Amino acid sequence: QVQLVESGGGLVQPGGSLRLSCTTSGTIFGANTMGWYRQAPGKERELVANINMRHGYTIYADFVKGRFTISRDYANNTVYLQMNSLKPEDTAVYYCNSRTIYSDYWGQGTQVTVSS
Repeated sequence: QVQLVESGGGLVQPGGSLRLSCTTSGTIFGANTMGWYRQAPGKERELVANINMRHGYTIYADFVKGRFTISRDYANNTVYLQMNSLKPEDTAVYYCNSRTIYSDYWGQGTQVTVSS
């Protein structure tokens, strides 16, 4: 049974930083892409960033380019999201995702609140 566990969310002031982590338990078969999505109240879930775990290729949403950085620990199937220059509009539940051609796993989410 594969489980993704996020950590690192919390309350931060505008302009501050947070680092999210997502660890994987269990075995994932096949090349996978891991990423972060977010969902704010009343809005649809949206991609923040993802990374190809083997090759390190990344994709970022326009609204986080230059502020957020996704990185990985390939050996441990762990992904990180460094979030800098946070804005109130970044407030959302952030979800970790791991996807292959065979599977699609989600974490339980971690709340990020940006407020003064």
